Formats: sequence, C-alpha cells, structure tokens
Amino acid sequence: MSVRELVVLGTASQVPTRHRNHNGYLLRWDGEGILFDPGEGTQRQMLRAGVAAHDLNRICVTHFHGDHSLGLAGVIQRINLDKVPHEVTAHYPRSGQRFFDRLRYATAYRETVALTEAPVDADGPLARTAGGCTLEARRLSHPVESFGYRLAEPDGRRMLPDRLAAHGIKGPDVGRIQREGALGGVALEDVSEVRRGQRFGFVMDTRLCEGVYALAEGCDMLVIESTFLDEDEEIAVEYGHLTAGQAARVARDAGVRHLVLTHFSQRYSDPGEFERQARAAGYDGDLTVAHDLLRVPLPKRR
Repeated sequence: MSVRELVVLGTASQVPTRHRNHNGYLLRWDGEGILFDPGEGTQRQMLRAGVAAHDLNRICVTHFHGDHSLGLAGVIQRINLDKVPHEVTAHYPRSGQRFFDRLRYATAYRETVALTEAPVDADGPLARTAGGCTLEARRLSHPVESFGYRLAEPDGRRMLPDRLAAHGIKGPDVGRIQREGALGGVALEDVSEVRRGQRFGFVMDTRLCEGVYALAEGCDMLVIESTFLDEDEEIAVEYGHLTAGQAARVARDAGVRHLVLTHFSQRYSDPGEFERQARAAGYDGDLTVAHDLLRVPLPKRR
C-alpha cells in the first residue's frame, strides 16, 4: 500500500525550544523517503517518530545554517551504523561543499553505505525517482545560498468504465489501449481522462522571490517557513525570511491545496496566531501549523 505523508521532526527556527526541535522533515512518497533539512537532534526525533535510517533514500539540504544541517553528521553516521542496504543520495548547495564535507566526516566512524553526493548549483531538475517523479530545485533569497525543492509526479490517465463499455472495450483490450493509445479507431482520450500527478513543494529560509512562487505553483502540499508574524515583516526581510501572511498569500496565489507553516521564531508563544494571520491573508485551503512529531497526509487526488 502506497503512503504519501509528511512526518514533521522539528519546527523551530534558529533557537530550539522546550517544545520545538530544530528543523527536520521526512516526506514518505510511496516506497521512498526524502529527509529535508536535518537540524541538530534529528536522529533522536527520527526515533521518537518511528522513522528508521532504512526509510531514507535522499537527503535534501536547503542551505548550511545550523538549524537546517547540524543533524547531518548524526544521520549519516546512523545510515552507516545500520548498514542501509540501498544507495542514499544527498543534495545540497554546491557552494557549501566544505560544510557538507566537515559534517560528513565530523568524527571517526566506519563507512558501510554508498552515500552519493549530488550538489545543486542551478535551477532545474535534479533526479528522477524510482516511481518516475521529478525532483527539482529553485534558488531562494537568503543571506547564504539556499535552494528549495519540489517533487512532481507526471500526469497519467484514469480509465472511465462507462466510456469503455460504450465502445465495447473490456478485458485485455483495456490494457492494450492504454499501451498503444488507440484500438479499433477508438483513441485513449475517448475512454479516459487526465489523472493529474501530485506535487509537493519545500520552501525554507527566504524572502519573497521568483523561486518561492515557482516551487509553490499548483502544489498539493506546500511546506513553507513562516518564521515571523506580519507585524515583524521588516525584520523578516532583513534576515531573509517570510511572515505567516506572506507565506499564505504565496499559497493562495499558487493554488496550493494544503499549506503547512513551520520554522517558527521562539519569540512567539501562541501558534494559533500564525493560522489567524494566514486566514486573514486570504488562504482558504487546508492549513496546518506544524508541531514536532506531527504526521500530515498528502491530500487525496481531486
């Protein structure tokens, strides 16, 4: 049975709190697992969330600030300690190669796993997953180089039983028309409709920029930082972050179905205020203010 869900491991910004660990997000997508931005303490949060090293196929780091990357050392060593039997690929800004190297070899350990380094230095596709989805990156606007990520499933087609019956197509011929595109003068388009592929976007530390909108466009789920509330927008711009209202307007304009707000400054004590400001900004889709160890399923297909 395929599972598509977000497992939230940590939701704090620069400073962790008693209730919020540094960042960490696992996307379960059918049989694959993508770990985004493993901050300090991610290995322990994985244990608490029931996530094993064997669940990881890719690690995607947006940028090399500590709250998004200090957990790399422990996660990589755990992958090796558990002798994960499959290849694990790591994506991260190429400009931060020296930081990745230091974290990968922060202490002595025995390497037992093929960890493939696939650094990012430009917008565009990065990889094709085993399920045929495309992972791509877009440059963001932050004091250090930062990239967001997007996973897109190709569109397919859904067969329509009533139209198949009307054309007398049944049994093995259903598979044949799917493979060949036509059968006995009947086109595949006559007996099916587009089955839109699902899309997932991941946007961390950034000001508003073109990359934010490109990553969010048409997403079924968008995980996006909202470090500050709207009254602190000047501080957000200065330090390269978004407010709750800005994140919500991006989601509204991009047609996002489920918005997940995260990466909260420790200065705020009421998480509900992020939701209130997001709704006030006009976003009316599904909305989650993330907290540690939360599981959020991707929306069902339309």
